Amino acid sequence: MKNIFAKRVSKLNPSPTLALDAKIKDMIKNGIEVISFGVGEPDFDTPQYIKEAGKKAIDEGLTKYTPAGGTESLKRAVCMWYKREYGVDINPSMVVVSNGAKHSLFNIALALIDRGDEVIIPSPYWVSYPEQVSLVGGKPVFIKTTIDDNFKVTPKKLKESITDKTKAIIISSPSNPTGAVYFKEELSEILKIAKKYNFYLIFDEIYDKLVYDEKFYSILELIKDDKNLKDRVIVVNGVSKSYAMTGWRIGYTISNDKLAKVMNDIQSQTTSNPSSISQRAAEIALTEKTDDLKKMVSEFKKRRDLIFKLISDIPDVRVHKPEGSFYIFPDFSKYLGRKDGKKVIKTTLDLADYLLQNAKSGVVPGEAFGAPGYLRFSFANSSDKIKKGIGNIKEALLRLL
Repeated sequence: MKNIFAKRVSKLNPSPTLALDAKIKDMIKNGIEVISFGVGEPDFDTPQYIKEAGKKAIDEGLTKYTPAGGTESLKRAVCMWYKREYGVDINPSMVVVSNGAKHSLFNIALALIDRGDEVIIPSPYWVSYPEQVSLVGGKPVFIKTTIDDNFKVTPKKLKESITDKTKAIIISSPSNPTGAVYFKEELSEILKIAKKYNFYLIFDEIYDKLVYDEKFYSILELIKDDKNLKDRVIVVNGVSKSYAMTGWRIGYTISNDKLAKVMNDIQSQTTSNPSSISQRAAEIALTEKTDDLKKMVSEFKKRRDLIFKLISDIPDVRVHKPEGSFYIFPDFSKYLGRKDGKKVIKTTLDLADYLLQNAKSGVVPGEAFGAPGYLRFSFANSSDKIKKGIGNIKEALLRLL
């Protein structure tokens, strides 16, 4: 029988992070206590003032369609937020609000990438970047980074990856899965190369407020006076991480007016508008200043320091202290080839499964992010669970021969 499905889905891989989460939930359902380091969302509740805004929106009857690319009031709130946080001026016409940042990224892919276009993606990468590029017919071009270069692409490696088919580069800063942050000087070098070779820069800044030691620079701060670069820089952000609103599904893009209109038109023919209730809640999140974010960042920094110290104490593990996000990405490659009885741990997929079964701790294998040998840990978890989970992992690893 002839294959009934479109060719584009034949190489599509399901999200390994969601698959792991499902496996852990199944174990918990069966009465097994598991500590999950795989979760990609804050363990904090959405702040009360934001929840109240959502309830009020329902009571006021804000339950109808909105413009496809988001309400004007939310777009203005995004503009005000970027002015307040980063001192940059953007217009509502540059903003397209979508059903989460992942949806925003796919709108970009549909609007920009033609069959055969190359998109540079530093690895380790967030799992959906290459999948979305491939879905629209583009070709992901990977630049390998490692713990030795703090998981950041160097100007030399970037130049070596550029061809006449290069359409864009996707950079996550702060990064999922590594926690790496590109700082001002590093961003400036990337901008110089983009200006010379004339490709788009897609910056995923969804974790921008979760930075712990140095000032974070949005890419928009560095292109304020450069019309050429302004036309080719696209920022993706949202309220999911900084405001603990993952389930509310609000993300957005900031781009030039023409590209924004194209993405708006695409969205009008696919999903139409994001939830009207969530949009009002996001608007309030961005416009009302409270201490909720500050408290969350402070707690995440304490956990970052804790998990870094605990993992650093595990023999034969190399670990980089993340500058942002709530992930840490240690190198466990020295454990590959060791044995659990007669079974050889050949990959970090095997290692993650071993730790789930023997340490009752769920971690995400580096293969999911294009980085075999590494494991991703989320520290969106209580300090007590971090201590217990890493302790269990250390004991389980020491049992490998």
